[in-house]
Order: sequence, then C-alpha cells, then structure tokens
Amino acid sequence: MNPTTADLQNWKAAALPQPTTLRGRYVVLEPLDCARHAQPLWQALHGQDELWTWMAASSSTSPEELVTSLERWQEKERALLFAIVPMDTGTPAGWASYMRIEPAHGVIEVGNVMFSPALQRTRAATEAIYLMARYAFEDLGYRRYEWKCNAQNEASRRAALRFGFAFEGIFRQHMVVKGRNRDTAWFAMLDAEWPARKRAFEAWLDPANFDAAGRQRASLSSLASAEK
Repeated sequence: MNPTTADLQNWKAAALPQPTTLRGRYVVLEPLDCARHAQPLWQALHGQDELWTWMAASSSTSPEELVTSLERWQEKERALLFAIVPMDTGTPAGWASYMRIEPAHGVIEVGNVMFSPALQRTRAATEAIYLMARYAFEDLGYRRYEWKCNAQNEASRRAALRFGFAFEGIFRQHMVVKGRNRDTAWFAMLDAEWPARKRAFEAWLDPANFDAAGRQRASLSSLASAEK
C-alpha cells in the first residue's frame, strides 16, 4: 500500500482505471456499451423523472438519447462509466462512474451514480459501490476516494455515510446546475480506512447476514462501527 503519512517521497502515482469488468457475488459492473445497455437502462428508468432531480442531465426520450448523453458526458469529463447488472436478473439496472481522476495525487471520485427502482436498497447496489472502491484502492493504488453530491440531496448524503465515506464539509455556491445554485457536500474515504471499510462491506454482503426472507441481520453501519 502506498504511504499515508506526511512523508510521500516514495509515492508512486496511481493507475488510470480501465474499462474492465468488475464481478461480485450479486452484481457485475460492465463498461457502458450502447449496443448492450441502452434499451434495458432506458426501460429501467423510463417514467422515473424524479430520479433525475439531482443529476446534471435530464431524463431522455429514447434509449439512444440516454446512452448518447452518457457517452458525451463521459468523454467531456474524462470519466469511466459502468453499467450495473444484478446477477439475479442479468439486466442492467443503473450505472456509476469514476470521475475527476487525478492519478498523480492518488485521488478519484465515484460519481454520476444512478440506481433505478429495481436496484435501490439491494445487495447488488451495495456490492457495486464495494467493487468500485476495492478496484480503486487495491488494484489502482488511490489514496483518496471521493463522493460528492448536492448538499440538499439527503438520500445521497445518507448513502455516502452508510457506505463508509466521512463528511468533510460544504462547498458553498460550488456549481450552477440546471439554472440553479448547487452547494456541494463533500465526502471521502482514505486508503488507511479502507481495510476496515472492506471488512464491514464483506460482512454485510455475506449470505449469512440475511435471513430466509432476505432481511439483513446486521446493518452495514453497525458493522462499520464495530470495525472502528
């Protein structure tokens, strides 16, 4: 692991994330591909206009428009988008990306996260975040993993804390999005914190943590607290 102390004389820049497949127990993350993902993603999100409230983009009128807009955003932001495909259905149900990637400083952000209703509050959704964090820290060598959202987006702020990100503050008047001011809430997870976060994720994702009806026995937050 790269050093986390103030002395970084031996620091080596992190690697750029690659369009690889990340596979877990409940979910597969695939590099976004219009031919394979456009139609099922559009169907998963069609009519769910409220999900776009906090997104920089707006809902699309066709599968092609949806993925074209995502591909243009990906190119503009130099990001890497993944389609999130739950194992139990084999159907793409959302996406997430690596963005604001700074290998020289070891900083990367998980952003532009969209969970359709079929993906929300599922093991697949939580495992998708886990897989992306593990890849960033363990395979690519990042020191800092960020999560940012509109400060008014309470659901995203709760999710960041549940996933083990620490709240760091509000950047006031940070952006203008869809003609409105956005104050941005910043969260981050550090490489020194990752081993404990990883243990909590893996304990929560363990099939033994769920009863016959699929209800969790221990929450992710409680498991994370036990690791402190």
